[in-house]
Amino acid sequence: MSETATQLAPRFAQLANLDGAGDSTARRELLRQVTEALDTPGAGEADIAEFDQALAIAAADYSKQVRAEIALIVAGASGLKRVAEGFVFDDIEVAGPILRRSSALSEATLLRVVEQKSQEHLLAVTRRQHVSQTLSQALVARGDDTVVGSLLENERAQICDGTYERIAERAEGSKLLQGPLVHRQSVPPELLNNLYLKADAKLKREIMSRLDGISPEEMEKAFQRSRSRISKTYTAQPGDFDAAHTRIEKMAHAGQLGSAALVALLREGAASRTAFKLALARISEVELHVVERVVESRDLDTLALLCRGSGVDRAAFTTLAIALDPDPNRAMAGAEAFMKLYESVPVTAAQRALRFWKVRAAA
Repeated sequence: MSETATQLAPRFAQLANLDGAGDSTARRELLRQVTEALDTPGAGEADIAEFDQALAIAAADYSKQVRAEIALIVAGASGLKRVAEGFVFDDIEVAGPILRRSSALSEATLLRVVEQKSQEHLLAVTRRQHVSQTLSQALVARGDDTVVGSLLENERAQICDGTYERIAERAEGSKLLQGPLVHRQSVPPELLNNLYLKADAKLKREIMSRLDGISPEEMEKAFQRSRSRISKTYTAQPGDFDAAHTRIEKMAHAGQLGSAALVALLREGAASRTAFKLALARISEVELHVVERVVESRDLDTLALLCRGSGVDRAAFTTLAIALDPDPNRAMAGAEAFMKLYESVPVTAAQRALRFWKVRAAA
């Protein structure tokens, strides 16, 4: 035993009585004395290891309150690995500070925590200074949306493209995940674009802003990645599909397919609804299921994007928007709001968004 360890031996012995050492202030003072002694120049790795072992053994008999007090100190002590790795499987009141802050934890231990412990434990792990790609993947696989949202909000966490894909798929049906996913700076742009159809108006504007600000080089890489992520979503063909398709093909061959044609088809009513959707899909060069979703949900923000990005003029968009607007009072109030909506969509961003959808349509 080293000289420092010999000096500390009486204090090590006191650890057995820590649970009954008066109030919490007295207990913290005793623990502080020991940890400060270990920080002295004479304390080596063997001294720290001996204290780590003694505390780990003694702590098994402590109350949860005392273990929680010790955890606050252990969380900032990199040398107390044995205590830290034991405490992380404890109740969250004990494990939380260590899971969030301790640098003594191995990745293997953290992965076991993610596999075995509560969602509260997983939430604490997402807030660590360093979260590896492997750990992020495990958190997404087992964590609920609150856990995954917290992981996205930790910009220091490393997340690979494959994990981002899984999060993006979940986000389509989870409002809780959409905001954190869109706000995170390292999300691949093609995944943001995929989320556009499901996002609310505010997030749609943020997605457009993000796409508009990405360099051409990065966008080209995103388009290449998108080709390997072809959408597998298909819409059942309506009964009048063949007749409508034949009509649109004839109009296209005759050079009659444009902004005016869209307005005319929509004004024809239910009988030409399928033809209208096919015409919009043909003009914007996107899959029919995209147009189907936009029209049936009356998503005017995405309709503005389709029109702006494919050259459908503002007047035509305004007419279409008034006809599709789910709010009859707003539709009757005038066209100015719809004109502003059309103009608010950046042309470059709209064209980039459409290009992702065109990649899937071509495939």
